[in-house]
Amino acid sequence: QVQVVESGGGLVQPGGSLRLSCAASGSRFSIYVMGWYRQAPGKQREWVAYITSGGTTNYADSVKGRFTISRDNAKKTVYLQMNSLKPEDTAVYYCNTYPSRAINGDYWGQGTQVTVSS
Repeated sequence: QVQVVESGGGLVQPGGSLRLSCAASGSRFSIYVMGWYRQAPGKQREWVAYITSGGTTNYADSVKGRFTISRDNAKKTVYLQMNSLKPEDTAVYYCNTYPSRAINGDYWGQGTQVTVSS
C-alpha cells in the first residue's frame, strides 16, 4: 500500500497557477504508476493525470496543456503543476496509485481543496 498526504491547495483566481504536492510512503513507491484525481461537489471523482515509474505522463483532455505531473522518487513525492486555472477546475484533489484500486484498493487520502474563483 502507498499512503499519501496531499497539500498545496488554496484559493486562486481564474488564469492563476498552483502547485500541489503529494507526500507518499511505502518502500516500493518508485515502481508504481501514480496519479492525480479530483472530485467536485455533487460529481464523481475523475482521473486527471498519471506518471509512470519511468516518468511517462498522460493527462485527461480537460487539463492537457495546462497541468503537468511530475515525481521525485528519492523524496517519494508527486507534484501537480496547474496553470491557466479555470473555475471548472475547482475540486478536492487527490493523489493515489493509478489505477487506484490496483495497489491501494479503497484507500484515499484527505485530499487538498482547490478553489478557482474571482
